[in-house]
Amino acid sequence: MPAGKRKILIADDEPNIVTALEFLLHRAGYEVRSVSNGADALAQVEAFAPDLVLIDIMMPQASGYEVCQKIRERPQWNHIKVVIVSAKGREAEVSKGLSLGADLYVTKPFATQELIAAIDRLLGNAR
Repeated sequence: MPAGKRKILIADDEPNIVTALEFLLHRAGYEVRSVSNGADALAQVEAFAPDLVLIDIMMPQASGYEVCQKIRERPQWNHIKVVIVSAKGREAEVSKGLSLGADLYVTKPFATQELIAAIDRLLGNAR
């Protein structure tokens, strides 16, 4: 992989969460883009080639589950880490997300520093 910033795509339709995550991830040294629906998320996975996608389950046009499944269906995207961030925290939802190939499932509200640490671990970035 070429040297440079690791890239993270945030796909969430809650502007407050997106703004906070963008700020924290930029500060942590990541290159960040954000989208507010599932269709744009897939388009940006293609265009931006992120190392990790932070995705909400409940979004317009395509759910986080659908986006995760589509990412996992494409062999050229196998390296992309997928973190589902959702208010849906029941065991059935967590199991569904992980079974579709998510690397991590985080329930909202979450501790931002813990999330950044988990992203660092997934991307192999020690702090």
